Amino acid sequence: MSENSTLNKLSQKVGEMLSSFEALRQENALLKDEVAQLRSEGSNSSTLVTQLRDELNEKDREIEEIVTKIESMLG
Repeated sequence: MSENSTLNKLSQKVGEMLSSFEALRQENALLKDEVAQLRSEGSNSSTLVTQLRDELNEKDREIEEIVTKIESMLG
């Protein structure tokens, strides 16, 4: 009878471990999806920052041209 009890306990522990493993596997899959989403958002943000910097540089260039024209008119 002791062997049967030990086997039942072992079976229960294995079942618990399998349940825990499955829960962790699902959590891992969710975290991988979240990481992929955050990487995508980061990439999009990086692209936007680059675009805004380019626009700012273009506006700075335009301002310099206008200042140069004004100075030549006044000079």
